[in-house]
Amino acid sequence: IEPQNRTADSEFLLLGLSGDPEVQPLLFGLFLSMYLVTMLGNLLMILAVVSDSHLHTPMYFFLSNLSLADISFSTTTVPKMLLNLQTHSKSITYAGCLTQATCYSLFGCLDSLLLAVMAYDRLVAICQPLHYLVIMSPRLCALLVLLSFSISLLDSQLHYFLVSQLSFCADVEIPHFFCEPSQLFKLACSDTFTNDILIYFIGAIFGGVPLSWILFSYYRIVSSILRVPSAGGKYKAFSTCGSHLSVVCLFYGTGLGVYLSSAVSSSLKKDAVASVMYTVVTPMLNPFIYSLRNRDIKSALWRMI
Repeated sequence: IEPQNRTADSEFLLLGLSGDPEVQPLLFGLFLSMYLVTMLGNLLMILAVVSDSHLHTPMYFFLSNLSLADISFSTTTVPKMLLNLQTHSKSITYAGCLTQATCYSLFGCLDSLLLAVMAYDRLVAICQPLHYLVIMSPRLCALLVLLSFSISLLDSQLHYFLVSQLSFCADVEIPHFFCEPSQLFKLACSDTFTNDILIYFIGAIFGGVPLSWILFSYYRIVSSILRVPSAGGKYKAFSTCGSHLSVVCLFYGTGLGVYLSSAVSSSLKKDAVASVMYTVVTPMLNPFIYSLRNRDIKSALWRMI
């Protein structure tokens, strides 16, 4: 079959997690529940930070932006999957697929960068506590969030350009519940050798650099905490990082797991199941991780309720 470019009226087929008609209602109920919990949890987190003056600090400013990014990240993939499960349709237009792949890259990168910014915030709070409010000024906090969004936008546009250059044969079936860029590269009819190298390079830069910064920050944080003489002081210092460290491990652990498994395994269906962890489960758990371990958030939520 000759490769042909997909046009605006072309359609792809999202095969989803299961083709079994008996399983699909269960999947619909499960993912609808998880999506509603994600929306509710993250919206409550944002409202708590906005409404409570005690939470108008850099750490909670970044946390509210992370919640907004998590809502957007889940909304990129889950509603379309729910629609397809409910209507028993698998189709998505070429334009819709391209938009989904671009937004997935945008909000996935934004999550990664915001976690790196939050690591910097914890680094300053623990290593330079007396200068914390001077260094982490409202101006710098706003600039860091704006810079994170700008870099994420650049990453998404690079992904958009690379995916839009692909050519596909007729009847493209994607063994996934959303248009994940690496899946599209595997299904393209055109030669993707150069694009594959570029996509891995982009992933190493936009994903590897924030992760490297987080690791460096925690190396500095742990070194500083170990110099604290009392055990109580060490616990208090490290407890301020516990929630952030848990979220970092959850996000990067699941993301790297999928990334590495797709590199060594040819099972596209396993990739789809594993992707549920960082596209659906992680955004749902983040607000619970922060609220359950944080007295300030709990107090703000009780006052708001």
